[in-house]
Amino acid sequence: MTPSAKPIAILETGKPPEALRDEFDDYPARFRALLGEGVATARFDVQAGRLPQNPSDYAGAIVTGSAAGVYDDLPWIAPLLDWLRLARGQTRLVGICFGHQAMAQAFGGQVAKSERGWGVGLHRYRIVAEEPWMFPRAPAIAIPVSHQDQVLVPPPDARVIAASDFTPYAGLAFGQDAMSFQCHPEFHPAYAAALVESRRGRIDEALADQAVASLAMPNDRAVLTAWIRAFLLLTPPPVEAEGSGI
Repeated sequence: MTPSAKPIAILETGKPPEALRDEFDDYPARFRALLGEGVATARFDVQAGRLPQNPSDYAGAIVTGSAAGVYDDLPWIAPLLDWLRLARGQTRLVGICFGHQAMAQAFGGQVAKSERGWGVGLHRYRIVAEEPWMFPRAPAIAIPVSHQDQVLVPPPDARVIAASDFTPYAGLAFGQDAMSFQCHPEFHPAYAAALVESRRGRIDEALADQAVASLAMPNDRAVLTAWIRAFLLLTPPPVEAEGSGI
């Protein structure tokens, strides 16, 4: 089965910290690398007010990570949440970190800064429900993370697909055409480690040391990358009627 001829929309909601921008790619570039050569993409700077006009013109949309919180009083967040509600049922949706939280908030869940504190380093999630696009199968995945906010209450129609003690709602699926993960498959461990180093002082020293050490261990970025590609490009298209989102 060949990938769809329609492009994937990459909704850029944040950028790497200034100190890391010369050394590491921006987030859309990382998702283009994740999707692979031959996959057409279109980049939308959400913070500048840009969103796809017609969601159905795209095979799918990826909402990237951001330093912002979905509850922040920023002018671009409410339009993004409205767009997600509009787009649901018209195209496939993938949320990563902030994107995971934005989808949960848009679809009726609750997101807040977690009392558990920083999630950094390599975190392992149990796969608690199998989806058709999860090939190769894996009972758990270890992926870099960087977050303080979490989904505290998932939307009523969400299925929990990945979980850990630290992040009970680490992966969510909605119907057959929307899914999201709290972790960062697009983060190379070197970038995740540099991000931790840049936040020492904000992150406790002992936790930062532990996080950096964990990022030297084997990870499952390739597994989650395969899942995202299968979800966006290889599984059958949504069956919902156009515009049937909540």
